[in-house]
Amino acid sequence: MDIIYTSCAGIDIHQAMIAVCILHGSLTSTRPKREEARFDTTTEGLQQCHDFLTSFQVQAIGMESTGVYWKPVWHTLCQDFELILANPAHMKAIPGQKTDKKDAFWIAKLTRIGLLPRSFVPDERIQELRELTRQRKHQVETRNRDVNRIHNILQSGGIKLTTYIEDIMGSSGLGYVQEIMRVLVKNEVAE
Repeated sequence: MDIIYTSCAGIDIHQAMIAVCILHGSLTSTRPKREEARFDTTTEGLQQCHDFLTSFQVQAIGMESTGVYWKPVWHTLCQDFELILANPAHMKAIPGQKTDKKDAFWIAKLTRIGLLPRSFVPDERIQELRELTRQRKHQVETRNRDVNRIHNILQSGGIKLTTYIEDIMGSSGLGYVQEIMRVLVKNEVAE
């Protein structure tokens, strides 16, 4: 296999820490030097990782897309390094000695020879737009569930408000719902 990078790294990402393995040596060297370190996933820890990678003049960094844990690591390193984000399912398809203990080393080896399958990661502006779009979608779905819940409660109580008002969350509908609640609370207190 051809060696592509003289200095590359593999990062095994966990919630509270990352394990980093750097492989460096000439393109003809079949036994590169190996440097390993662990860092916290705090801002300070990720900056220390950045400095560690810079000190070995790392050209490319491979990492697995583990839930959302990869995002802070990516954002810390994306300006200064070539990053390769791999889908864990695709990595499992590559035969080798991947174990939990050797994840960072295995990722670094695959990166060094160009076998780490690259996932598409849009630029940061698109990532932010996607996040906002997902949040909006989630909030709309939550609102719709709440409106349906209110509608079901009213129907169960024999109040057929939606027969006369199209949107129970509109200004008229909310006015009626608030009035119903005021009357119910007043009756509850009177009893």
